[in-house]
Amino acid sequence: MNKERYKEKYEEGAELLWPSDKEDKITRQFYKDLSHLSNNINYNKRKNFNLFDQLLRLIKGKGWGT
Repeated sequence: MNKERYKEKYEEGAELLWPSDKEDKITRQFYKDLSHLSNNINYNKRKNFNLFDQLLRLIKGKGWGT
């Protein structure tokens, strides 16, 4: 089903503009990609912090364990 963009009017006077299927698919993919990028950046920050934390523990003599 390939719906085109359309408007929906309500009694209260509000008008909603709905995207076409193509626009909706592109928008959803954009936010999915953005979410994955954000998760990857946060994971890399945690990984770098853990490496830094482990180096500090090694220097203090607590070793690699917990």
